[in-house]
Amino acid sequence: MPKVTQEYIDNKRKMIVDCAYRVCLRKPVEMVTISDVIAETGLSQGGIYRFYKDLDEILSDMITRMRRDYNFTDKLDAAVADKSATFEEITRRICSILADSMEEHLMDIQKINFDLTVLAINEPARAEKIIRNIKGKGNMDHLATVIFPYLFEAADQNKLHPKHDPMQLYQFISSAYVGIEANCILTACYGKATLKADCRPREMFEVLSTTIILLFGGNDQ
Repeated sequence: MPKVTQEYIDNKRKMIVDCAYRVCLRKPVEMVTISDVIAETGLSQGGIYRFYKDLDEILSDMITRMRRDYNFTDKLDAAVADKSATFEEITRRICSILADSMEEHLMDIQKINFDLTVLAINEPARAEKIIRNIKGKGNMDHLATVIFPYLFEAADQNKLHPKHDPMQLYQFISSAYVGIEANCILTACYGKATLKADCRPREMFEVLSTTIILLFGGNDQ
């Protein structure tokens, strides 16, 4: 019997993850089953379990690959690295990068990310299991650990006077981002949203950038 190479295993696992990704684009992630993935691959049940022990392990690998392929941390770092830019200019650049990425991936990666958030709310133990096996740092992790702290440092250097303490501002900005994401995805992918309006990412992030500037005591002129 010929030896199974690591390349063969990697290719099979990639094919299975590709199929899971396509299924997740069509269905809410929470409703996806291992049978859906098996049907998409054309493999037998035993064929799937040769490479993955369960659906959640497949989802972990899928999210790991999404983090690798859907990564704009370099753009964020470049935006904040410009020492000649004002706090206001940098804030608008960051929000523009967020708008670009959401517009580009609203119907695919952003949709899946939103579905995963819903899964985490409804099945926290399962979500924790999936998260444990994810590799790499995501865009939101980078925003929380690098970009947000930079905003507070830049505000201090520019002698701005934020209207609230850092933790309150961090919580507000994070909540605003989640709200923009949820309403834009519910409108684009599911035809419904909590707001009775056609939510467009760029317009929402322009409003958010203005709000952040004003909350930090900046000049929105």
